[in-house]
Amino acid sequence: MAGLRDNWRVALLVVFLLVSTFALFSPTLAGGAGSDGGVGNATDSGPTNLQFGLELSGGTRIRAPLVGLTAEGVQFGGDQPRVVEQNVASNLQGATVTDVIARQSANSTSVEVTAENVTQQEFRTALQSAGYGFGTVRDGVTDATREEVVRILSDKINQAGLSGGSVQQVTTATGQHFIRVEVPNRDTSEVRQLVSERGTVVVQAYYPVEENGTRTYRSEVVLQQNDFQTIGSVQDQGSAPSVPVTIKSSVAPELQRSLVETGVAQPGGTSCTYDQNPNSTQPCLLLVVNGDVVNAFGMDGGLASSMRSGEWANSPEFVLTARNTSEAQQVAINLRAGALPAKLDLSGEDGGTTSYVSPSQGESFKIDSLITGIVAVLAVSGVVFVRYSDVKVAAPMIVTALSEVVILLGAAAAIGYPLDLSVIAGFIAVIGTGVDDLIIIADEVMAEGDVSSRRIFQSRFRKAFWVIGAAAATTIVAMSPLAVLSLGDLQGFAIFTILGVLIGVLVTRPAYGDILRSLTTIDR
Repeated sequence: MAGLRDNWRVALLVVFLLVSTFALFSPTLAGGAGSDGGVGNATDSGPTNLQFGLELSGGTRIRAPLVGLTAEGVQFGGDQPRVVEQNVASNLQGATVTDVIARQSANSTSVEVTAENVTQQEFRTALQSAGYGFGTVRDGVTDATREEVVRILSDKINQAGLSGGSVQQVTTATGQHFIRVEVPNRDTSEVRQLVSERGTVVVQAYYPVEENGTRTYRSEVVLQQNDFQTIGSVQDQGSAPSVPVTIKSSVAPELQRSLVETGVAQPGGTSCTYDQNPNSTQPCLLLVVNGDVVNAFGMDGGLASSMRSGEWANSPEFVLTARNTSEAQQVAINLRAGALPAKLDLSGEDGGTTSYVSPSQGESFKIDSLITGIVAVLAVSGVVFVRYSDVKVAAPMIVTALSEVVILLGAAAAIGYPLDLSVIAGFIAVIGTGVDDLIIIADEVMAEGDVSSRRIFQSRFRKAFWVIGAAAATTIVAMSPLAVLSLGDLQGFAIFTILGVLIGVLVTRPAYGDILRSLTTIDR
């Protein structure tokens, strides 16, 4: 019992190693982050639960700015943001209300326009024509819009089943903001198609009206994306592919009234022939995705009857049918993820880039990384054994340093963090700094000869630990900005360097001290 109490740091290291081994190899974690289509990382098909990023698995990376202009310091004049959006959009040619975003908070007000081909001068003129004063107009969108784009794109990648995809903001040293999308094991065209679409889904009522003695057709939006409560899975069994949906209870009565008034829910239902002749059809419901009508359908008599009686609003459910399974899946994805407030500029004119790493090249990088790690371990081991002729000092040093790598790999597997070349570089840096600290401990403890007394050992160990503690604090402070700021690959390097330093100071360095004390001192 006394031995365990004296060597509890070694026991703690063993516990960390066991937990890390479980995280690396346990089949219960194999279906965790990244393997279920969730946004995060590409799951390796090998014996471990490690996840690999784009550089080690292959795939597509897109880095692009968002299309948009922002006016700051806008004076709303008492109007609500939605009214401001409508007024500004009405004065912009080629823009709709969905292309204008008005934001109001206690400290700032802003209006963004995310339609393409709108100039700053046109935006200024629209604001002035709408009667709103403003401060400055600049290229780009607000932080809130970028955060919303990241969330929606992450959801779209998740819903599309692109396992391992990740989306994040990236800020360059010059202050430019980009959205970076990485999807392992997917070609460029597939990823570009997914991220280039705004993903707007609306349902319109299409119905005839009499104007000046002439029969014309009018379309009216009756459902928008945020009006849906739940979206079911695509149904494709024996009939046209469909998506079961439930409408929010707060929206259902108004939708019911609109469909009755427009004639879509007329007695006996309607038969829609919009595809054959849009100018000679009974009232229809149009499913519009990204501005294009992807399907038109009528209403059966039973549903129309329940709407006319008012009963449907008590259980507001129906299905959206599509022409094929692909369209139905896209509708479901867009409804679940939401519409992008701004499009990505994929032209490449403003610093955007698109790159593709083939799976074979990713596999080559993976092998090269493994070889580099082995070479680093062998080189460090050789230097240590040359420096110390005593195996009792050198062997525990190598084992302890490798323990840090195992713990870091276990942490990466547990949280599903993707291993890429920058993270591998962080691992190698951890090996180097870790062995440096262990050498400081060994030199300080053994530099003055006899160390058989535990009291002398502890005194020298504390002195060495203060040195490595100060060095660790310096490393953490230096790396913290890289870990916090969105600087792309540097972030992963910084995160794992900091994590390795913390594990070293809190777990492995103290454990090495206990091992060295047990091997070099006598009980006195």
